[in-house]
Formats: sequence, C-alpha cells, structure tokens
Amino acid sequence: MSETLPYLSVVVPVASRADDLADVYSVFSKAVAAVAPDYEFVFVFDGSATTPDESFLKLAQHDSRIRVYELSHTFGETGALRTGIAESRGEIILTLPAYFQVVPGAVAPLLAALVPDVDIVVTKREPRHDPRLNRLQTRVFHALVRWVTGTEFGDIACGVRALRRPAAELLPLYGDLHRFLPAFARQQGLHVVEVALEQHPKDSRMRVYRPGTYVRRILDVFTVLFLLKFTEKPLRFFGLVALWFLGAGVAITSVLAVQRLAGVGIANRPLLLLGVLLIALGVQIAGLGLIGEIVVHWQAGDRGLYRIKRPHGNARSTPPPAAQSTTPRVQSQPPH
Repeated sequence: MSETLPYLSVVVPVASRADDLADVYSVFSKAVAAVAPDYEFVFVFDGSATTPDESFLKLAQHDSRIRVYELSHTFGETGALRTGIAESRGEIILTLPAYFQVVPGAVAPLLAALVPDVDIVVTKREPRHDPRLNRLQTRVFHALVRWVTGTEFGDIACGVRALRRPAAELLPLYGDLHRFLPAFARQQGLHVVEVALEQHPKDSRMRVYRPGTYVRRILDVFTVLFLLKFTEKPLRFFGLVALWFLGAGVAITSVLAVQRLAGVGIANRPLLLLGVLLIALGVQIAGLGLIGEIVVHWQAGDRGLYRIKRPHGNARSTPPPAAQSTTPRVQSQPPH
C-alpha cells in the first residue's frame, strides 16, 4: 500500500539560534492544522552546531507528523534549509525559523496569498516590535540590497516563506544565500509577492553582531550583485574593472612618456613600475572575463536560461533543464 504524501511540508532549519522546539512545534502545528490538515514538519539540525535533545526526539517518535534529520557536520542554515526542502514531500513548502519570528496567526494569510498564479510568498514583519537599533540595521541593510538587486522587498531576511515545490527546487541554495532567496526567485522569472505579518514579541530582543558578521553580510550583498547581473555576462563585470586599471596605467605611463621625450629621466621613478603593474593587472582581469565568457558559452546549452510562464493556444511547453528538479536528494541516515 503506497504512502499518502502530505500536501504541506513545514521545513524548520535549526542552526545557531533556536527557541524551545517543542513549543515552536506545538504553537505552529495548531496554526497549520487550521488551514491545511494534511501536513508534516521537517526539522533539520545543522550537525555539530545544533543537536536534538532527548525530549524533542521522544516527541518526534510519538508524533508521526514530525521528521527529524541531523546533518553530519556544520553546513549552516542554508544547508539545513536545502536538506529540508530535499527531504520534504509536500507540494507546498512552508519555511519557518527555529524561533518565534512572526505570530502563529500569520500562517493563514501567508498560505492564502499563495494563489495559483504566485510561486513564492515572502514575509515582511510589520508592525515591528524590536528596538530602534534593530530597525535601523534592517533599513540600512535593505537599502543596500535594493540598490544592488533592484528589488523592493522590505524584509528578505525573514525566514517565514511559502513556496511551491517546483519553485523551491529551482532556486540556488548554498553559502549564506538563503537570505536573498526572493531576489534569486525574481531572476528566475518566478512570481514573488510579499505580505506584511505581525512580528512575534519574542523576536524583539536587541541584536548587535560582531564586526565580522557585518563584513560578511556586505560581501554577501556584492556576491548577489555579481550572481544576479553578471553570471551570464562575466566580461561586463571584469571588463569594467579592467578598464579602470588599464586607464590608470595608460594615463601614468603616458605622462611618463611625455616627460621622457622632454628629457626627464624616468628609470628610477616608482610611478613607472606602478603604471606597468596597473596595465598588466588590467590585461589579466580582462583575460579572466574572457575565460568566464567561454565557460558560459560552452555551458549555455545545458542550462535553463528561460522560464515560460504559460503556453497559449496550440503551444506546448517543455521545461528547460534547470526548471526540472535540481535539488539533489541528500544521502543520509534514516530520520530520527
């Protein structure tokens, strides 16, 4: 007898920050059951960073709706989220953080916004209950993200999302890029909407991070800039950088050449070495861009560079390679 698959899968990546998971499950399972009785919860623990305690494992053993996976070592929240999506079975995927980020009553309007023409629904925590410093950090971060990506999302870091399975399997999830999932979804041509949901009072504590965390976030933003705008045309990025180096190098060496023609010695001038160095760097950076273009050219036939929204009339749509299931099933031990 075949196993009946749930309609809704709730994926909970458990990484560095977590509340009482039994409490999270108890509260949100009631909210989920009110709108989608056929559901499952998939908890993924990020290896050595977090491990399930005995009380939670006992709860999972007595509740068939809970499935628990523990990664072999630390992969980060993105790795846990990717594993949860791969191991989930529902056609609709609801992602929740392992802590209270929005009120439980937000589940119903979030799923209601996933109408047939929408692929992904993301959350904007509003009204906010956290301190002014948190809100200031959020505004600055999102202003930078909007400037880089050209999207208008107001809270892309919120981990509460609803996704259709084909859309979830289409998105790249690695590194710390789960925060920018809406931007990558827009790049893939998916229909993404943002709904305002009330922030949970437990999510209102002061959050001040180490300086290295802010540096990594800025680097992530510029990583996203490159991936969104220059993945298919790397020479435009590397060529622009190369032009700056070449322009500066040519300007310096041109001035030195004029001075040499005027009888001024330049053999012992540090500027001569700097000019030659800048020209050499410019040529090398342009060469990297050309190599990138060659790689993109040769792989273009194996990549899905388009996504058809819907065929009309007698047209029939065959999904491009990247639109088919691209999320690998993670080889793992049996779930707890």
